[in-house]
Amino acid sequence: MLSAEQNRFLTEVGPGTPAGELLRRYWHPIAVADDFSESKRTKRIRVLGEDLVLYRTDEGGYALVQEACAHRRVSLYYGFVEGCAIRCPYHGWLYDQDGQCLEQPFEQDNRRARERVRIPAYPVQEYRGLLFAYLGPGEPPVLPRWDVLERTDGQLTLYVEEDLQCNWLQPMENAVDTVHTFWLHGHTMHLKGIDKGKYYYRPIEKYGFELFEWGIIKRRVYRNAGTDDVEEETGHPLVFPNILRLPEGPRQALHWRVPVDDTRTMLFRAGLLPTRDGSTVDAPPVVERIAREVDADGDHAMTTFSSQDRMAWETQGDIYDRTRENLGAEDKGIAMYRRLLREQILKVQNGEDPMALIRDPANAMVNFEVSTGQARAEYAGG
Repeated sequence: MLSAEQNRFLTEVGPGTPAGELLRRYWHPIAVADDFSESKRTKRIRVLGEDLVLYRTDEGGYALVQEACAHRRVSLYYGFVEGCAIRCPYHGWLYDQDGQCLEQPFEQDNRRARERVRIPAYPVQEYRGLLFAYLGPGEPPVLPRWDVLERTDGQLTLYVEEDLQCNWLQPMENAVDTVHTFWLHGHTMHLKGIDKGKYYYRPIEKYGFELFEWGIIKRRVYRNAGTDDVEEETGHPLVFPNILRLPEGPRQALHWRVPVDDTRTMLFRAGLLPTRDGSTVDAPPVVERIAREVDADGDHAMTTFSSQDRMAWETQGDIYDRTRENLGAEDKGIAMYRRLLREQILKVQNGEDPMALIRDPANAMVNFEVSTGQARAEYAGG
């Protein structure tokens, strides 16, 4: 159980908030390249409590600036893209991709006055069809080359889900909740006659959590029903601060939970289905957009993993009231993650880099199969 103040400390994401300043030290996916075309050059983006416009430049790159023009605060979403700049549709003020005002067409030609006008702007990088933004101060860290996105021995699919109507910390705490899968997925699907939850509908012999360089690994040991056979999972890493890495059988996946603001969360998933013979797939990522899944009454459908998870997260409330919870032994991973989150927030407040940042481009490649294996070896030996 947390106090109301402690809850706000971990959940609020706007500029200047403790968790918000931590999250601004990382690259986050905010859109997919598939959102843009020759006829659609701009997209509204609200992320970490800021209202922004993402636009594709004439050179094929991307820029992210404050949505409101500095002149009369009209939306630049309706603006005109010119080269790498964007012009306000109201009075023609022009801004470059760094937010600097370049032109004020109906003002006197006063260079100093023009140079004083600058709107917030943030760097964007395209990586395997995902558009990542960095909203933090100073020199951005290196954008990690995630193993799932780097692999070419399979078809990469990008899933863009309808925004989650709750705070970002709710899905992230779920990432270190090991036993919910029996009831929420296994038992629910069993009652509905759906075979997809069969893997999780087994007794959990034991479970545990390990800290490693990228966050927390959760592990389960299952007992196969009616036998003495046990099966130990490879482990699912929670990648700090807001990613879940899933080894879903042959399919490898990354899930990002990106705060829109305090009460909404963007959901992106990248899944790779490897080829059987290890051959290269020379094809662009496939984009699938997933709407909220509801039944005829408008309730959560509860027939897919996504709809079951969404039910659990959203019914906790817009911002889960942790002053009213009663944690048990099964919630060890959640308590571990909260401590880790608080520790990293304090590091940022002390002017230090938080964990899981890359500063050296030579270390950009992140292979979680290697990382989790090392963590397992250290854990087993200790």
